Amino acid sequence: MAQAINVEDLNIYYGDFLAVEDVNVTIQPRSVTALIGPSGCGKSTFLRTLNRMHEVIPGAYAKGVVEIEGSNIYGNGVDPVNVRRRVGMVFQKPNPFPTMSIRDNVLAGVKLNNKRISRAAADELVESSLRGANLWEEVKDRLDKPGMGLSGGQQQRLCIARAISVKPEVILMDEPCSALDPISTLAIEDLIHEMKKDFTIVIVTHNMQQASRVSDRTGFFNIAGTGKPGHLIEIDDTERMFTNPSNKQTEDYISGRFG
Repeated sequence: MAQAINVEDLNIYYGDFLAVEDVNVTIQPRSVTALIGPSGCGKSTFLRTLNRMHEVIPGAYAKGVVEIEGSNIYGNGVDPVNVRRRVGMVFQKPNPFPTMSIRDNVLAGVKLNNKRISRAAADELVESSLRGANLWEEVKDRLDKPGMGLSGGQQQRLCIARAISVKPEVILMDEPCSALDPISTLAIEDLIHEMKKDFTIVIVTHNMQQASRVSDRTGFFNIAGTGKPGHLIEIDDTERMFTNPSNKQTEDYISGRFG
């Protein structure tokens, strides 16, 4: 199910402003790739182009190639909605649907895709998705209770269950632990380790320790100054990036000299 992502000559714009310039990278399947860098360097903007969420912002667009399973998601005639079915996203702040039960939150993606599903199949999907998000045992006796009644960490795992219920190939995570306490953060990190067996995962994080704990590869974005485009400075195996980076900018950022 997991797929590689191949990015070639990607330039990302907000209107006339070039926000991220000339990204070329291959993201390996069944792995976790972390994106780090100072605020405003374009890492979240880049992340959103991997499922065409970037263009939801008025005037925003991207030029270049993003291939998943050999198919360019920016090709002519490609439906962005179909892209987002294949490439799920988990946001910085947990966002379960406030009026829906835990069960209906998990099934929301399936229903929004107009898929008919029997009660038995729905029950099976709810359980498998919640198990996949390490949440089943905590909520199995209150599936009809509101999703908003869960703790922050549980809500984020519910959002992950909702994302995996439509069986995507790739899952994007934009600072998924930034609003969580340390115990909930650990639960999400453990979950990411388990999920990479089935999914290609790309995560943006400001937490350098988190990047070193959860990722197989790490990419460093940086910006030359205000009004300049962000660049992917380097990407490598995480252990090498944190012990012997090849670019001095990366070394300065990781060692805390800036950012």
